[in-house]
Amino acid sequence: MPIYEYVSDAPGETGRSCRVCSRGFELRRPVDRPALKACPLCKNPVRKVISRVNTPRIAKPLSVTDAKKAGFTVLEKRDQGVYEKL
Repeated sequence: MPIYEYVSDAPGETGRSCRVCSRGFELRRPVDRPALKACPLCKNPVRKVISRVNTPRIAKPLSVTDAKKAGFTVLEKRDQGVYEKL
C-alpha cells in the first residue's frame, strides 16, 4: 500500500485546523480509494502533497561478483533462447 501525505489547505486562515493537519500527516491507503477531502480529526479541508521518491543511486553497473554477493543469479546468453548460469 502506498503512503500518501496530506496537509491542511489553509491552516492559518481558518484558525480551526488541528496541529496534525496544519503540520501535515502521512496515511497508508489502498490505491483504489479516492484521496481524502477532510482531516480525519478536525474535518477541515486537506490536500494531497506530492513528495519525493527515494530511489537508490548506483554510480556504476554491478559486476558479476558484486551481483553474486548481493544474492542475484547471473545468467549469460549462449544461443537463441539458451542461457547459462555463471
